[in-house]
Amino acid sequence: MAIGLIIIGDEILSGRRVDKHFPKVLELLTQRGLQLSWAEYVGDERERITATLKRTLSGSDIVFCTGGIGATPDDHTRQCAAAALGVPLQLHPEAKEKIQERIGDTAREAGITPDFNAPENLHRLKMGEFPQGASIIPNPYNKIPGFSIQNTSGEGAHYFAPGFPVMAWPMFEWVLETKYAHLFHRQAWSEKSVLVFEAAESTLTPMMEAIEAEFPLVKVFSLPHVGDDKTRRHIDLGVKGDPDQVEQAFVKMQNGLNALKAEFHLPS
Repeated sequence: MAIGLIIIGDEILSGRRVDKHFPKVLELLTQRGLQLSWAEYVGDERERITATLKRTLSGSDIVFCTGGIGATPDDHTRQCAAAALGVPLQLHPEAKEKIQERIGDTAREAGITPDFNAPENLHRLKMGEFPQGASIIPNPYNKIPGFSIQNTSGEGAHYFAPGFPVMAWPMFEWVLETKYAHLFHRQAWSEKSVLVFEAAESTLTPMMEAIEAEFPLVKVFSLPHVGDDKTRRHIDLGVKGDPDQVEQAFVKMQNGLNALKAEFHLPS
């Protein structure tokens, strides 16, 4: 299964907040021998969120989605997920219980008796209205859960958490440890590269193509840098994939660079 990430919120696209989810999700996956296949940013626009989820729900990927699951007017993710599935929102009984636990905790901390029927507390229950058939994701920070739904394809699932990193990250980690531990470190992976100075990519391309043709379990990457006051113009050139083939491909790459009389060094 491929793994995807959807980050929802106008505040990210406007620059009001800097996204921290992308690097953290990469970290969580890398620690477990997993890789992120794709990521998308979506603003707080219902039609676009619904269309995005309808498309991704039709696939077989494991998808982490963060942002927009609250109960304020700019939170649309829960409603859009339901619309994408063509099902109604329902107050999840476990979510109701957890939200009321949080209401009780907050009231006791303030030294008052919780009134679960107060208008503001009834409104808080909307945070537990998830698409019909959803399951909850526990939230160790404040007990207000996220939710998960199965993909319409019958394979894969979507996991929804709040936009707050302090909540989303442990929730995503719980999903990985609880649902996908059997996928950890199943595919061996290696990566090696060199810095090639003052060379044109067009000169290196035939060698790169030949390496990928000879080693089908390896991908070649080429990341040009225009240079700055600290380093000359160079290309970060390397191979990644199956460790055994990476070793062989890397030797082939270095031999090819020597044949081209290219200047290259291992990264420091």
